[in-house]
Amino acid sequence: MFSGEYQHTIDAKGRIIMPVKFREALGDSFVVTKGLDHNLLVFSNEEWQSFYEKLSTLPLSNKNSRGFSRLFLAGAIECETDKQGRILITQPLKEYASLVKDVTVIGNGNKLEIWSTENWNDYINSIDTDEIADSLCELGIMI
Repeated sequence: MFSGEYQHTIDAKGRIIMPVKFREALGDSFVVTKGLDHNLLVFSNEEWQSFYEKLSTLPLSNKNSRGFSRLFLAGAIECETDKQGRILITQPLKEYASLVKDVTVIGNGNKLEIWSTENWNDYINSIDTDEIADSLCELGIMI
């Protein structure tokens, strides 16, 4: 399980240092793709395979299913860390997630997320915790 929040920068070549704690759990290679909140998602190969299998069951006849699948699969890249623990983010993924300088890498259960720090801070500051707690209660999840 991934958890924690780490601040880094993206260098001029598009490389980000992955925190040691996360590198060890991800293994030698892993997948980076677009996320739903204009962030990037990082999956271990095992989690990616599980996610891919779920995507492959979506009906092609459904417009939203096709779009959802395209979002995740079209931009997906296989990554490996270099000797300094960095990964290379492609230009399309950098543009999608607005990664320019400061980045935040967070653990989110079975995956990691890479955010521009500005977008991450905006997102965190926009969360209405009371509304989320009420919604979770309606689902039977008590905190």
